[in-house]
Amino acid sequence: MGPLFINWVRAIWTLRGDRQFASLARLVLAAIASGTLFYWLVEGLHPVDALYFSVTTLTTVGYGDFSPHTAAGKLFTVVYVLVGVGLLLAFLSTVATQVVATHVQNHAAGNGRAARVRDGVRVRRDARR
Repeated sequence: MGPLFINWVRAIWTLRGDRQFASLARLVLAAIASGTLFYWLVEGLHPVDALYFSVTTLTTVGYGDFSPHTAAGKLFTVVYVLVGVGLLLAFLSTVATQVVATHVQNHAAGNGRAARVRDGVRVRRDARR
């Protein structure tokens, strides 16, 4: 679990300079913030519950513990899901692609270090003979 989390952090750190990723991240944050604000003001959810409902809706988890009760809430949710799911999917796939690239790069660097250590041991062993 630790190395995966570290690779996620490294991936996001690497992507931070990419303008397209930064725009995508801002759009995802705006979608979550707008959903949270809407559900808080229109549906009367507590702000933490509104955030929770926004994220579970966009990730299509939908535990069923919250649902919109007003007509405006239901219509907003339809548009919110259609727009937000695509944004979140694009964001997560970009990060996941970078996580894999970071993992492969770290693995290759690790194998390179291991090969250098093996070669060093072999040279020392041959020198003793």
